[in-house]
Amino acid sequence: MLKPQVNHHTQSTKTLFPLEKPFLFGNGGQSFLLQVQSRPSSSNKAPKVRVGFSSNIKAISIPFTGRNNTFTKVKAVVTVKRTIGSLISDLTLTPGDIKELLGRSLQLELISAELDPKTGLEKATVKDFADRGLFPNDGFDITYRAEFKVPLDFGEVGAIYVKNDHDFEFFLKDVVLEGFPNGPIKITCDSWIQPKFVEEKRVFFTYKSFLPSKTPNGLERLRGEELIKLRGNGQGLRQASDRIYDYDVYNDLGSPDSKQDLARPVLGGKQHPYPRRCRTGRDPYPKSETRVRDNLTFYVPRDESFSGIKTATFGAKALYTLLHSLIPTLTSVIIDRDRGFPYFTEIDKLFNEGVNLPKKDKKSLINAIPRLVKGVKDTAENILKFETPDAMDRDKFFWFRDEEFARQTLAGLNPYTLRLVTEWPLKSTLDPKIYGPPESEITKEIIEHEIRGFMTLDEALEQKKLFMLDYHDLLLPYVEKVRQLEDTSFYASRTLFFLNPDGTLRPIAIELTRPPMDGKPQWKRVYTPSWHSTECWLWKIAKAHVLAHDSGYHQLVSHWLRTHCCTEPYIIATNRQLSAMHPIYRLLNPHFRYTMEINALARLALINADGVIESTFSPGKESIELSSFAYDKQWRFDNEALPKDLISRQEFSDPIQKGLAVEDPSAPHGLKLTIEDNPFATDGLVLWDIIKQWVTDYVNHYYPDPSLVESDKELQAWWFEIRNVGHADKKDEPWWPVLKTSEDLIEIITTIVWVTSGHHAAVNFGQYTYGGYFPNRPTITRTHMPDEDPTEETWKFFMEKPEAVLLEALPSQIQATKVMAVLDTLSTHSPEEEYLGDIVEPSWKQDPVINAAFERFNGKLKEFEGIVDGRNANTNLKNRNGAGMMPYELLKPFSKPGVTGKGVPYSISI
Repeated sequence: MLKPQVNHHTQSTKTLFPLEKPFLFGNGGQSFLLQVQSRPSSSNKAPKVRVGFSSNIKAISIPFTGRNNTFTKVKAVVTVKRTIGSLISDLTLTPGDIKELLGRSLQLELISAELDPKTGLEKATVKDFADRGLFPNDGFDITYRAEFKVPLDFGEVGAIYVKNDHDFEFFLKDVVLEGFPNGPIKITCDSWIQPKFVEEKRVFFTYKSFLPSKTPNGLERLRGEELIKLRGNGQGLRQASDRIYDYDVYNDLGSPDSKQDLARPVLGGKQHPYPRRCRTGRDPYPKSETRVRDNLTFYVPRDESFSGIKTATFGAKALYTLLHSLIPTLTSVIIDRDRGFPYFTEIDKLFNEGVNLPKKDKKSLINAIPRLVKGVKDTAENILKFETPDAMDRDKFFWFRDEEFARQTLAGLNPYTLRLVTEWPLKSTLDPKIYGPPESEITKEIIEHEIRGFMTLDEALEQKKLFMLDYHDLLLPYVEKVRQLEDTSFYASRTLFFLNPDGTLRPIAIELTRPPMDGKPQWKRVYTPSWHSTECWLWKIAKAHVLAHDSGYHQLVSHWLRTHCCTEPYIIATNRQLSAMHPIYRLLNPHFRYTMEINALARLALINADGVIESTFSPGKESIELSSFAYDKQWRFDNEALPKDLISRQEFSDPIQKGLAVEDPSAPHGLKLTIEDNPFATDGLVLWDIIKQWVTDYVNHYYPDPSLVESDKELQAWWFEIRNVGHADKKDEPWWPVLKTSEDLIEIITTIVWVTSGHHAAVNFGQYTYGGYFPNRPTITRTHMPDEDPTEETWKFFMEKPEAVLLEALPSQIQATKVMAVLDTLSTHSPEEEYLGDIVEPSWKQDPVINAAFERFNGKLKEFEGIVDGRNANTNLKNRNGAGMMPYELLKPFSKPGVTGKGVPYSISI
């Protein structure tokens, strides 16, 4: 367990009373702890008391003495965010203790952007100590002030040094310098400042952005040295206070040191290709890193973790409490892990009557996860009720209807997998010697029977009327392994849809396949909608299997892999190769905030061995390896751009036939959609164009000459590292974009911004809306199809109790409640969510050209809000307007705290 670093004194210390766990308040193990410092018994002095910032303490100011008597008086206003330790301010201390604690504790040094013209050396810095005094606090902020005497020949301030003489870290928000002829200079820091015994001093650059070749000569050394610090040397165990960004493979998801059954393969490398994550330096055992114990998170660079005040309300605290308090509590309450729901009315009780919780858990859970709880009755028993999901609240039977099943492939939680069918017959590419005959059982006769009266199969293919969810070749290699898990079934699947004349989709066939195993030959069966009760119930159970496949793919690939996992290398490379004063760093940084912290939480308890995903989703212990298989076979950077993603989505590669869109310069956004009423695609393309225009304005401002892109050493190193290190297992793929011109850079940056904002919002914030009532999107199916090698007894039970057979296939009570709790937490906007284009970044605001471009960006997003509302009100758009139907708002830019289903944050937030 990481212990707080408080001081280096030799006397022993002990905590007077404990505060919250270090992780929960984002203090990296260096909380503001109230301490009593013991003295030797021979001493007559009272014990020292150490606290956080106090409201009646002043630091000593030492003015700068220049080389002449001509100065400019400059004042500095320093804003520090309150953290949990700094809330302790009413304790009685002796004057001697106060002076020792905070006297001369925060030192600032102004750094000139210019070299001395006479010596060619860096100019001497101008120093002063910041004084807190009795200045009023602004809410949760604490204000310090300093006053400098700056020589008139000092030149423009390019940066500041900050030195922390406290025994603890603090969170520095910004420094504003007032008194210069051209107005105040604001230096945004948003960083943890370590005590001087950890890091001597920190450098922060002003708001002005510079390409490497245009760096002011007085800042060139600092620019290079700061990047070297952030890269580290690739050695040693990372400490909580470190700011080092480095790469490693995913060798920390298993726990073979505690239980051999929890061993998991290393992801990253030739055998299991995968993106890289941040290196922690923990000891291997022998290939897997030792897991962190005692409820602490994995290392992330210090400024990637939440500030003390944000952590008090941010979603990470809710997720942390969920994983370490609520889920263990639910597990203890629901003793029978295999018990399902005997009736659908029992599922309804989760919303109407709730789950009994131990009384001792009531306060901590409700305070941490307020939206999860519908109500807690103050009786002898504490009852946790789940909120009724919006989709169910509008239409209790929405999950039962085939048309809603089809609609959600376009306007639901996972709009990333529907593909156009361009070739017939359907055929597997897997080795038939291992997996059996490759030909699909979905025949021309089956298709034409289902679409009779409309057209022939050939006409349907030619007119682009057939679409498919294809999980056949991806899942079939894992069926045998998953079926070895207790209380779990698994198939490979194909689901065919027909595009109706009114623009809606209709499911027409489901194929489930089991490979040869256990001495039995390949088994496959095609199910179709039917008016007959037997085939009707078989269809509904087959549909549950397909939905479980889609839920697993959504969570492991569309969500975790494509947004969280693949983004982490972008973040690491950005901090290692782009200076904080680089304009592209400042453009990307808002889209990366807190993502690494959230990813570390996922590695800790979501995607790890026996974590939430493995225990509640169909692939089970094969889940994370399955995401590696999908990365190897499917992921490519260029297709992460929304237009190219839509174009590429076709079954089999055909250079003439395209997928869900084709390029058409005369069409809106340059694309003609195969399904015109596609809510995700139509809204997404508007948002894509708005983002791209903002990125274009920004890039063209800093790169007016396209040759500047290729000559930008930091930028080229950044892109090289993303391809060759962060995504090393795909470094030789021919589809990687080159980075030579402004157009190349615009496309690359727009793609990254889209993935972290629009893509993530589309697959995250509707999770509880569509998955909170789990029969709509079961995450696991626990029993085989009734007609797969049935016994006389099992078939008789199905014929007499088909509803009971469907319920047996759905998740157990503990699996369902776990998933419901996690989805609710993941998809709820936090009180401090920062939405795309809502608030201008400080460095953007200071540049008139960039600020004007941002205002246009903000205005376009507000217009887009109206466009979405108008589309949802259009009765001709039957995939987003109808009785009891959820409007499509997942890409609507702005939202409110506590809301699910709409809002696009800047970054990959929870």
